[in-house]
Amino acid sequence: MPTWTQESAEDELKALIAEIPSLGQQQWFSAPHTRWIARTLRILEQVFGQASRYYLSFADIDWGEPGTFIVGGPGDPEGAWNPQAAIERRHQQAYVQQLDGAKGFLQAALDDLQRSGLTGVYEGKDTGPESSALMRILTLVEHKLRKVIRDQPSREREVQDALENLLIGADVDYSRETDTIEYSSKTYIPDFSFPRIDLALEVKLCNRSNREKEIIAEINDDILAYQTKYGNQIFVVYDLGHIRDIDRFGATFEEQDGVLVRVIKH
Repeated sequence: MPTWTQESAEDELKALIAEIPSLGQQQWFSAPHTRWIARTLRILEQVFGQASRYYLSFADIDWGEPGTFIVGGPGDPEGAWNPQAAIERRHQQAYVQQLDGAKGFLQAALDDLQRSGLTGVYEGKDTGPESSALMRILTLVEHKLRKVIRDQPSREREVQDALENLLIGADVDYSRETDTIEYSSKTYIPDFSFPRIDLALEVKLCNRSNREKEIIAEINDDILAYQTKYGNQIFVVYDLGHIRDIDRFGATFEEQDGVLVRVIKH
């Protein structure tokens, strides 16, 4: 295994980011793209660790249109007589979008490295089960939840059910709506609790224009209650197109220790 220095690691991340525009002109899983993936996985594993959010998120990218889809129809006449070309076009479009997402991951990794240094960013498998399990749940939320929700949900329970199916499939130990927390004369019940990793997880559905403000108030209340019992809190907000600035939405909450907010767009 090579020995990375702060300078060499930063230079490699910058080089990988700089290659992305040219990769967008290549076919998905072309030789340059495959080589770039291998180099990226290498530095993310060796500098940030296999349990890091950066490594897990990058390793989970599909590099193509996930699942099944339909080609042809009035909006895609070529797909009717040349379906293979239409399928390849869909995969290529998804690939270009995923490259842009990967660019964001690498830029965030570079920012983290410059801020925290080599010793501060590494999260290997030996950093404890809590960190590894938290990253596993975050990966399910960020990269799998949208894929298993085929139709636009109308109730939060539909999103909760989809997340529960992912947790079952990933063999993650959890409890659903079984924990009660008394706080300020009210009773709070987390949607999911993970006692072994000191985590409460709450699901919110943003399905109308004025719902965003309500969710902000709800999360603020939940944080105060849940932090009396849990050191870690994750709030999953499934958005049907009403939250414009995702980063701004979650930034204030995440200033508090142990709080993570993930907005998933339908």
